[in-house]
Amino acid sequence: MSDNDLFLTYTKLKEDLSYHNYRYHVLNDPVISDAEFDQLLKQLREIEAEHPDWVTPDSPTQRAGADPLDRFEKVEHPAPILSLGNAFDEQDLRNWFERIARLDERVRQTGFTLEPKLDGLTVVLHYKDGVFVQGATRGNGDVGEDITENLRTVKALPLRIPVAPGAPSVPSVLVVRGEALINKDDFEQLNQRLEEEGRKTYLNPRNTAAGSLRQLDSRITAQRPLTLLVYAIVHHEDGEVPTSQWETLNFLKQIGFPVAKQSQYCQTIEDAIDKAIQTDPESFPFEIDGMVIKVDDLALADTLGVVGKDPRGAMAYKFPAQNVTTTLNDIGVNVGRTGVITPYAILEAVEIGGVVVRQATLHNFDFIKEKDIRIGDRVLIKRAGEVIPYVIGPIVDVRDGTELEYSPPTHCPSCGEPIVNPEGEVAYYCTNSACPAQLVRNLEHFVSRTAMDIVGLGINIAEQLINAGLITSIADLYQLNREDLLKLEGFGEKKVDNLLSAIEASKSQPLSRLITGLGIHGVGEAAAQALAERYHDLDALSKATRAEIETIEGFGPNIADSIVQWFGNEENQQVLKKLKANGVWPVAEAPQTTGPQALDGLTFVITGTLPTLSRTEVKTLIESNGGKVTGSVSSSTSYLVLGEAPGSKYDQALKRNIPILSEEDLKQLIEARQA
Repeated sequence: MSDNDLFLTYTKLKEDLSYHNYRYHVLNDPVISDAEFDQLLKQLREIEAEHPDWVTPDSPTQRAGADPLDRFEKVEHPAPILSLGNAFDEQDLRNWFERIARLDERVRQTGFTLEPKLDGLTVVLHYKDGVFVQGATRGNGDVGEDITENLRTVKALPLRIPVAPGAPSVPSVLVVRGEALINKDDFEQLNQRLEEEGRKTYLNPRNTAAGSLRQLDSRITAQRPLTLLVYAIVHHEDGEVPTSQWETLNFLKQIGFPVAKQSQYCQTIEDAIDKAIQTDPESFPFEIDGMVIKVDDLALADTLGVVGKDPRGAMAYKFPAQNVTTTLNDIGVNVGRTGVITPYAILEAVEIGGVVVRQATLHNFDFIKEKDIRIGDRVLIKRAGEVIPYVIGPIVDVRDGTELEYSPPTHCPSCGEPIVNPEGEVAYYCTNSACPAQLVRNLEHFVSRTAMDIVGLGINIAEQLINAGLITSIADLYQLNREDLLKLEGFGEKKVDNLLSAIEASKSQPLSRLITGLGIHGVGEAAAQALAERYHDLDALSKATRAEIETIEGFGPNIADSIVQWFGNEENQQVLKKLKANGVWPVAEAPQTTGPQALDGLTFVITGTLPTLSRTEVKTLIESNGGKVTGSVSSSTSYLVLGEAPGSKYDQALKRNIPILSEEDLKQLIEARQA
């Protein structure tokens, strides 16, 4: 590429990045993901490294944020509010360390702090004689917007410091930096409330937090579940402050500021890098997009200087992208095992979290309508951990008029029979009980690990058996013979023998597994276990009445109706007869009577990460001692079991004065009540 063409590319990159900066920092309405922005910025840096004479003061590499809106009063920061350089892998972090170590060898002997890279809105808080007097956004790094009144509504923000007797004294003038954000649980509850009220929901916590703090009416801000985390001292007068970052975090905490509990001190760069790249972002109660490694010695960090807008003494390790944007090329539909028709997004291929994604979940047809998702839209998608990617919503502002509105199908794509949407229900159903797609899904569910656990029988083999006419119901599995299977393509003697052995072994599965495998609408593993404990076999369960089933804890009228209807269906009765004739008829052992248990009558809620037990292990411990575990705090909650990095359940428990237990407290409670 000629220098002239490269300069045009460079100019276009600057324009695009400035526009996206404006949408992100000013309008709180980005149209590309952070990962896409980072890649554009990386291209710009590479060009500027080759042509440093092209760099101008207005380059996005030379500034942080965007110019403040005219509608807010301007606030000049007492020191530049800088951004951070980004590292995308372990080698990037090591390269950064070697660069700064060459500048000052003392870096090799210093420690480091590791802090979460918070995905919220940067705020700068001013205190005079311990009283909060002003709060501002970062703006362009030198000048921000005055949002004092809105910040006063954030309950996590101390209006006076120090907050408690015995805390360290504070300088007469203290300016600190932090991030306003919304916890994930609170964000979900906010959207749920808005949905129930028939109002528009929000796409993500970061934009919601930013938009909330930049309202002209602070009463609107007060209605949003905002919180705050503080991590730096920007400026101080007439007093002393710590000289290391780790001590600064502890000082801020002691005088009353909320500080991220997940921050750590690391003695070596190796320790800091290892912990950064092994961090699981899903374990945090708030959104983060990386981890920040900082030189702990603040004086040393200061002598390293600044490059553009990035201090050399800190580096952000960015996680592989979890949110990206791409084009929605089409909408397809799947037919589930109960006949439910569900839509899915067919996407222009995009990499997210190290995986190339071409399809994503669209939840249901009501979701498509509510979000006004159209074919051809630019959409925001998310993938967290190993979860299937899902569409968050469309980027409406980039529509060009070619997008097509979507209508749900009227006929099943598998069998051609009509699709119905019962009044009051979100789901759409195929009305044909003999639909081939349903049988495939039924069989796939029946043989799954949580049901009959027939190893080696995946969905491809299920389709092959059904297409060959060997299976017309799940019970036909137990009538398969060796000769018929050997005729199928890809079935050798060893494969056939292994499959038949796995099918035979499944006959010894307990009753609860068989009930799960039947695929009764609304009956999962827990419900199946409860039914198996009440009824000794499927004959007894098939005779149960609605009223009788409703007496089982956790069973409402809908599930009771579903069970009765399933067993009342003639085709299902034929399946049961076949199962019984083939020896697939487990009988549950009569429940053993026991005396009172240690936690009888007590209800527990679990939040946070416990020191030695997983949540599943804690739940099992409680239930095995007669207690009950629920997912939300209510007036009936007896105790909250609290671990590190708790969510909003902790705040709810405090408000309701619910007793709080550590893992050790729980064990002691059980021992005391067993005595």
